Amino acid sequence: MDKVRVRLGYTDKWWSALVEGRSSGTTGDDRNPNAESDGVVDLHQAYVTVGNHKEFPLSLKVGRQELSYGEERVIGAFAWNNIGRVFDAAKLRWQNEYFAADFFSSRVVLPNDNHFNKPNDYDWFSGMYATSKLIPKNSLDFYFLSRNTSAGSLTEKTTTTPTGSVGPRDIYSIGFRLKSNPDDWGNWDYTAEAIGQFGHFNDGAKGSLEHQAYAFILQGGYTWKEAAWKPRLGLEYSHGSGDSNASDRKHETYENLFPTNHKFYGYMDFVSPQNIHYVRLSYSLKPTAKTSVSLEGHGFWLANTSDNFYNVGGARRGGTAATPGTGYGINSGSSSFVGSEVDLIVGYNPTKYLSFEAGIGHFFRGDYIRSSLVRVGSRDADFVYLQTTLSF
Repeated sequence: MDKVRVRLGYTDKWWSALVEGRSSGTTGDDRNPNAESDGVVDLHQAYVTVGNHKEFPLSLKVGRQELSYGEERVIGAFAWNNIGRVFDAAKLRWQNEYFAADFFSSRVVLPNDNHFNKPNDYDWFSGMYATSKLIPKNSLDFYFLSRNTSAGSLTEKTTTTPTGSVGPRDIYSIGFRLKSNPDDWGNWDYTAEAIGQFGHFNDGAKGSLEHQAYAFILQGGYTWKEAAWKPRLGLEYSHGSGDSNASDRKHETYENLFPTNHKFYGYMDFVSPQNIHYVRLSYSLKPTAKTSVSLEGHGFWLANTSDNFYNVGGARRGGTAATPGTGYGINSGSSSFVGSEVDLIVGYNPTKYLSFEAGIGHFFRGDYIRSSLVRVGSRDADFVYLQTTLSF
């Protein structure tokens, strides 16, 4: 895969502008659709910002832009992907020394290989995201988000959405995120985030269902700052709700919104934080100022076996209910243990213009996968990658 971004920007005292083109392609990739290819050139970002927070607390940013908040568990730029994610958006920001809040309304842009990318006019994503430093030794984020998608979204077909984009839904999310400030707690660090959701979700033949879902993340770590290589040991537990009863009038599966899941749920990108119990144990080192090493172990369990196993993009992994053992689907009689993953990641930044990252991973099948695919067979999986980034 290859990705090239070229940007041109201008900044004045009270306004600025940026235009960024992008070329995303692959070699020897026969997938159809190919989620990593987007033609020779496309418009990645193009926006104008009016305002100067040193002089006045309000600013306005309008145009095609990335949206990224917190750790990108809820809203992220998805930079790992060869295309990434952008929105056609208007964003009003209020900011002072202790508090900042963004108010935005947007439409997600759908990649379309060899065509100019356009937003999904039937998928509106709006909300407020605020960050405060009012709690000593911590930063506190609070947000309210609204995703309103109408039936026309299903007709928005591109090379990456050949059957149309997501179906109708009106999902409202309220969340908070508490994070320790660097060094304020000595060698310890922690983050806690919780999201509650309500609204309506259209589930095909079932029609509109009442949406009631939630997710939360707890993570902490300890860094031996005075030791050689500054080792850090980290532990995380995440949970995204699943549907407890497929035949009632409720939809209880957490809505994944627009995250960058790759950074959290295994480098092999098999899992999203929906209908899942997830545990991550990590150990990282900094042998030199330019080198990093991380060893991570991941464990995955379905929260409810009466719900599906969801892929990293938030789609249900389907199957043939009439023939058990030939696909995932809903296998309520199987074990909830999906599997585990081990990743080793090495990063090297010889200069500020050049960086390398290499990784190797192995996924061990759990009983859920074995029983779901017992008639067609299944295997463990391996993953190796090398990534080079050149900035100038």
